Amino acid sequence: MIMQHVNIKIFAKPDVVINVTDAIPVFHRWIQKRDLPEMLIDVADYSHVPEGPGVLLIAHEANYSLDCARDQLGLLYNRKAKSSGDPQEQLRQAYDSALAACHRLENEPEFKGKLQFDANQLEVVFNDRLLHPNTDESWSQVKPETTRFFDGVFGAGQYTLERRGEPRERLRATVRKVTQ
Repeated sequence: MIMQHVNIKIFAKPDVVINVTDAIPVFHRWIQKRDLPEMLIDVADYSHVPEGPGVLLIAHEANYSLDCARDQLGLLYNRKAKSSGDPQEQLRQAYDSALAACHRLENEPEFKGKLQFDANQLEVVFNDRLLHPNTDESWSQVKPETTRFFDGVFGAGQYTLERRGEPRERLRATVRKVTQ
């Protein structure tokens, strides 16, 4: 099975209130210090777009953003370049990159004590409409690998996995750890 352009969005905790433009100097520092494994290129401010991409850190292989889509703040890791490996490795790479960026942002001076992410609530998006159209057939192809991956992250039966959206949207699913 081919799985490319995996995106992971880890949601901010519900009570978080920040100015996403505070990420601009943070992302510029990451570029200057070469703090991430990708080749970092630029920062783009889309904070003026309602429910938009917020502030993006543009890299050659992927984009990172404080994303506000569907009025839910979160860190979005958007893999643009093709990646090698099997579906488990591709999901792992996207998940680990998103989680590492969340931890790094939470500890930046601009966000320390203000920004917290909930790693138990996230969204996985298959950002390739040709490989993964938002259809039942496509979902049935990616669901087993996605389930296997999150079984390893949260434990089998310890989370919900729910396909979202309509055919015009990208194939995506929400993942929520079950709280006891």
